[in-house]
Order: sequence, then structure tokens, then C-alpha cells
Amino acid sequence: MTLAAAGFARERPRRALSLSTETWVLGALGLFVIGLSFAPLLRLVFTAIAPDGWPDASRLGEVLGTRQVLAATVNTLRVALFSTLVSLIGGTLAATLVALTDMRGKSVWVFAFILPLMIPPQVSALAWVQAFSPSSPILGLLGLSLPAGARHPLYSEAGIVLLLGIYNSPLVFLTVRAALRRLPAELVEAGQAAGASQARLLLTIILPLARAGIFAGAALAFVSAIGNFGIQAMLGIPARFPTLITLIYQKLNTVGPSALADMAILSMLLAALTIGGITLAGWLGSRRDVRVDGSARPLTLRLGRWRLPVELFAWLVLVATLVLPLSALVTTSLVRGFGQELTLATLTLQNYTSALFRQAAIREGFLTSLWLTTTTALVLTAVSILLGYFLTWHRSGFVRVLHLAGELAYALPGIVIGVAMILFFLKPLPFTGFSIYGTVWIILAAYLASYLALSLRSTLGGFAQVDRSLEEAARVAGAGFLRRMRDIVGPLVSPAAAAGAIIVFMSALNEIQSSILLVSSKAKTLGPMVVFLEEGGSSTLAAAVGCLMVAIVLALMLTASALSRFLPRGVLPWQN
Repeated sequence: MTLAAAGFARERPRRALSLSTETWVLGALGLFVIGLSFAPLLRLVFTAIAPDGWPDASRLGEVLGTRQVLAATVNTLRVALFSTLVSLIGGTLAATLVALTDMRGKSVWVFAFILPLMIPPQVSALAWVQAFSPSSPILGLLGLSLPAGARHPLYSEAGIVLLLGIYNSPLVFLTVRAALRRLPAELVEAGQAAGASQARLLLTIILPLARAGIFAGAALAFVSAIGNFGIQAMLGIPARFPTLITLIYQKLNTVGPSALADMAILSMLLAALTIGGITLAGWLGSRRDVRVDGSARPLTLRLGRWRLPVELFAWLVLVATLVLPLSALVTTSLVRGFGQELTLATLTLQNYTSALFRQAAIREGFLTSLWLTTTTALVLTAVSILLGYFLTWHRSGFVRVLHLAGELAYALPGIVIGVAMILFFLKPLPFTGFSIYGTVWIILAAYLASYLALSLRSTLGGFAQVDRSLEEAARVAGAGFLRRMRDIVGPLVSPAAAAGAIIVFMSALNEIQSSILLVSSKAKTLGPMVVFLEEGGSSTLAAAVGCLMVAIVLALMLTASALSRFLPRGVLPWQN
């Protein structure tokens, strides 16, 4: 036997072991994704269609045909559509300014523009409510206070539409900015040579070619608006303006688990509206071929004498939509009673000390949320690196199914995931007699299912920049799969995976849509705390908790930005 043949003979068992290890790892990933994402959703569908084991179309008609459900469905579609229009206008204008013009201070402006998207929606709603209430300390300082006893202007359909539109504008901004950056500069130069004005270039050439990004942003804004529990609950419930998501919450809150069968039907309706919006936007965006060829040199539109007025307007918009409500939130957190004027006599840190040290429920919510979000970020980072390996270099039908299951769980409203988790984990686990319903474990399961796709997207961006030759060389040298992942692949994609972990941590720490249904006396999280405190009349304490949540988000964003030079471009959404 030659030396080469002997070497080949020695290598074969190692390769067989490596393939076997990959198979075991892929199987474990399949159990993880299917068990946490696909199986609960399948249980939800089965309960909605056949709660007693057999399909019952008449029951579907009874639940969906009630006046209350019809009104909530119409209201949901109205606020989603109108708020999406607001988001489209705001997000497209912002993307155009940042991606195409010579506006100064873009990096800081983009960071501030994206910040509201990182803030929990219930905290944003609370800030706006306190900013425009009749006893608002900010409007009082400006002499613009509403008359005493006046109805709050945001407790209405228009208020919900406005806040949802502002909150989701950064989603449109991100997709439209990406689309505009792909357009070559030759388009503008050719139009300018033909004598077209900049406004005509923008309306007839640039924006039509960016239509795919615009419709993608519209789909994201529509889906986010449908599933945004924080804003709809904080504004819609006091206004007696029911939507599907608040109807599910109120029914389960008042009736309990006995209403799960009916709520499964409403959750399916909510999921159908979400998927329908995504499908329609995708179809509209792909109706015409808008691919273009050209250099990678970016477009640039000179503002000329309009630059200073445009910059002033852009910063004034941020002051009105970010600084004003957050200032009201901070002011409210620093006084003893809601509506008091902030002076040296009324200034106090009592609300913060109470939130951090005196209120056991809030402290428990902080600690539980920190534990859950840290665990979620760490587990999903490991899963994303392993799954990203197969998605990038060993794609198969099974791997694509796992990817689709993760994306579906992320796209659906969190309250749908919450109902699905209750249905799936309400009974004791097989062979154990142990039920995780009412414990932190069911919340962890919801977080892992909901944020897998978010973690995976950043990790896949890291894989896209890795040369596979190093991994293949390690394989030829006889390194097993786990060793290659530990020594070669893991270190190469770890910066992108770490960025994904930070984004998952921020999202899960402030999560409310699933946890609002899953929290119990034994398992409290931070996200729903603001809603519970506001409903209980503790507005100043709720403001303090909201400010602490904003401070955590801001600190994480600044930390990630400081480490951005180690990350692939585009991983952090607030990077210009």
C-alpha cells in the first residue's frame, strides 16, 4: 500500500465521523427550531380549526362573525394602513436625505432617528401620553397646556395612527436607504445631461427604481403596526378603540385559559392579515423588473442653498418626535405626583429608588428580564452560528424549512406566538408530568422562537464575508466538525454574531407582545411592567421604569457603535 493510500485510509474514518457529527448537529437544530417555532404554531392552527378533534366551520363563523370581532378587524386594518402611509412618507423622505443628499451630520442624525425603534413601544406611548396630557409639564413650560379636563388627543384612532407611523418610520428608512444605495450614479448624470431638475430625477427615475425597497419597507411597517401591542394598548384601551391584538389580550385577561379556543381563531386571523400584507407588498414590488447596471459609485444630489433649511427641518422633526416626548417622560419621573411642575422643591429621585430597590415586583421584573434576555442571546448566538454554517455552505430542503420556520415565527405578531405557546405548553410535558405554563421557561421558549431569525440575519452577514477555504483546509487536515466550528468558523463570524446578540438582547429586554400573556405572579418581566403601572395609576413610577429602559437601550447602542469597527458593515441598523 502506498503512503498516499495509507493516508487516505486513515482519513476516511475521520471524515465519516465528521459527517456523522454534522448529521447529529443538524438533527438537534431541527428539534430546536421545529419544537419551538413550528410545533406551537401547528398547535395553534389545529386548535383554531378543530378544537374537538374535528374541523368545525360553523364555530369559525360564529367567532369571526360577531360584531365585536368585525369592528376590531376593521379597526386593525385601518390603523395599519394609515400608519403605514405615514411611515412611508417619513421613512422615504429620511432615506432620501441620508442616502442621496449632502446633508451634514448624517451619522448622528441617523442614530437619533433609529433610536425610537429601539425604545419599547409602550415606553414611547407613555412618553407621548405624558407629553400631550392636560397636565403636561413640558407643554406647561411652553404655555401650551390643554384645558383642564380636556380629552387627551392621543386617545383616539388618529393618535394610534400617528404614533404607529412615527414608530415604524425607521423600518421604512432602513429598506429604502439600502435600495437607494444600490443605484449607480450614472442615472443622475444621464438625467442631468438631459436637463432634468433634481426633483424630476427623484420622482421619475430614482424613487421608481427603488420601489422594491419602498414596498419592502411598507410590508415591514404594516406587519409591525398590526402586531404593535404597546401603542395599541396604551392608547386604544383608554379610548375604547378595540383592535384584534387588544381584544385577544383583554379576553384572555378576563376569561382566562377557557377562552383559548376562540383566541386561537382570532390569532389565526391576525396571522392571516400579517402574511397577506407581506405577500401583497412583495407582489407589488416585483411586478416590474427594476434592475439596473452601473458602477458602485453612489448617487449624490446637491442641496445647494436649500441645505441649511433642510438640515434645520430634519433636526426640528427629531426634536418634535424624540426630544419632546422623552423630555416629558424624564420630567414626570423626577416629580412626586403626575402633572407637578419640575422645580427644586418638587425634584426627587424617589421614583428611581423605588423602582430599583423598594418595589419587589419591579426589581424581580428587572432581574428576570436580564436573566431571560442574556440566556436568549447566548443560546441563539450558538444556534445561529451552527445553523448559519448549514444555510451558507450546506443548503438543503430541510435547512430551508428550518430557516422558513424561524422567519415565520419572527414575522408573526408576538401575541400570536404567546397564544401558541400557551396552547402548546399548557399541559404537562410528555413523560415528565411538569408544566412550564406560568413559569419563566415558557417566556424563554417564546423569546427563543421569536428572535432566532433576528440573530440569524446578523450571523449570515458574517458568513457572507468568510472565505470557506480555511474551513475546507481544516477539514482536509482531519479536524472534526465541532473543532472546525470552535477554532475556525466561530472566531471568524463571532463579530457579526455578537452584534446580533446585542440586537436580540435589546429586543428581548423590552419585549411585551408575547410576555404580556405569559407573565404570572411567579414570572414577571420588565416589558409589561410599564403597562401594569400605568393601568394602576402609578404614572410617575411608570415613567421612571421607562427612563431606565431607555437608558439601557441607549447604553447598548453606544457600546455596539463603539465596537462597530470590528463588525461587518450594515450589521448595526443605526450605522450610516
